[in-house]
Amino acid sequence: MNVYAIEELMYRVSDIFLAPVLIALLVLFVYALFAMGMFFTKSWQRSSRSLEYKRAQTDLTPVPGYELFSHYILASKNALNRIKFDDLEVFALKKLEKVRLVTRISPMLGLIATMIPMGPALKSLADGNIQGISDNLVIAFSSVIFGLVIATLTFWIATVEKRWLAVELLDCQKLMEAKELALAEEAKQETSLEVEVMHAVS
Repeated sequence: MNVYAIEELMYRVSDIFLAPVLIALLVLFVYALFAMGMFFTKSWQRSSRSLEYKRAQTDLTPVPGYELFSHYILASKNALNRIKFDDLEVFALKKLEKVRLVTRISPMLGLIATMIPMGPALKSLADGNIQGISDNLVIAFSSVIFGLVIATLTFWIATVEKRWLAVELLDCQKLMEAKELALAEEAKQETSLEVEVMHAVS
């Protein structure tokens, strides 16, 4: 197999990827719009329940819009499930995982969908087919615009939600430290009480 045959094979195979990549971009665009709707809903919940969240840190009750904090409260109420700080960090990473993946994947898919039509466009240029050039360039530029729009929306969501989760993580850490301190104080009091009882018996 000579070099020309390999080039022709790669050209044919690359054309096969165009349709799946365009479909993937469309699906990711729909997801980005859905994520934006969820983001604005959560933002409204957080702004309208900010005072309730402050009270919840004392009352230890879950609050809508504060997912990490609510997860910690519900998990800590389960006596069989002693939640750790590392578990909260993993929970936060899982919450951001999907939107961060979309942020990184969408520009790559946009670039792929831009480069694939460039081959046929250059071929049309060599053949003097102006219509073929314009048709392929429309696909190329539309694809990269879609990819960048998706990345922009999801990057904004990921950045703001990362800050939200970081704040909640710190609040949960304070509650965990206060709980451990209270348990240590209680254990100390029980120990001192046992010592007093032993002294009294002896």
